[in-house]
Amino acid sequence: MYTASDLRKGLRLKMDNEPYIIVEFNFVKPGKGQALYRCKLKNMITGSQFERSFRSVDTFEPADLREKKMQYLYKEGNKYCFMDNENYEQIYLTEDQVGDAKNFLIDNLDVEILLFEDRPIGLSLPNFVDFIVTEAEPWAKGDTVSGTTKPVKVQTGYTIQVPTFISEGEKIRVDTRTGEYLTRVKG
Repeated sequence: MYTASDLRKGLRLKMDNEPYIIVEFNFVKPGKGQALYRCKLKNMITGSQFERSFRSVDTFEPADLREKKMQYLYKEGNKYCFMDNENYEQIYLTEDQVGDAKNFLIDNLDVEILLFEDRPIGLSLPNFVDFIVTEAEPWAKGDTVSGTTKPVKVQTGYTIQVPTFISEGEKIRVDTRTGEYLTRVKG
């Protein structure tokens, strides 16, 4: 059990049988009366946010969250299929749960699935993923009007800005946290 003095930004707790994370935290001591803990909470399932004040006597239950390593298999309609590497069970995440990570999901990619009471609610990608460039416009020498980068499309359909020397069929490394090109990959 957590007490109000344990509250801080990033703490995950359970309220109304759902997991919440504290995104903002303020300690307020008015001139008279009891100290208050003002928090902005985000529902980890729906993404909705709201503010709530707590008193120092309030207690909270920790959210039963854990991460499990799984492998991305395929997309079926608007659901994404992942396989547990230990027991080969498959789970599905919706497009909303996957979010922008869909731009970086390639077959057989190992990810961390966030589970709340054994129910999948989200995922974490590795920091770097290697992609094959599927579409790239040729670059003409002296073409500096457009700058030193050009847009290319990778195998997931994601478009990214890369240096002009990158061509179709090459393998590149992308930072999944920023969505930016890092380097060309050999082999």
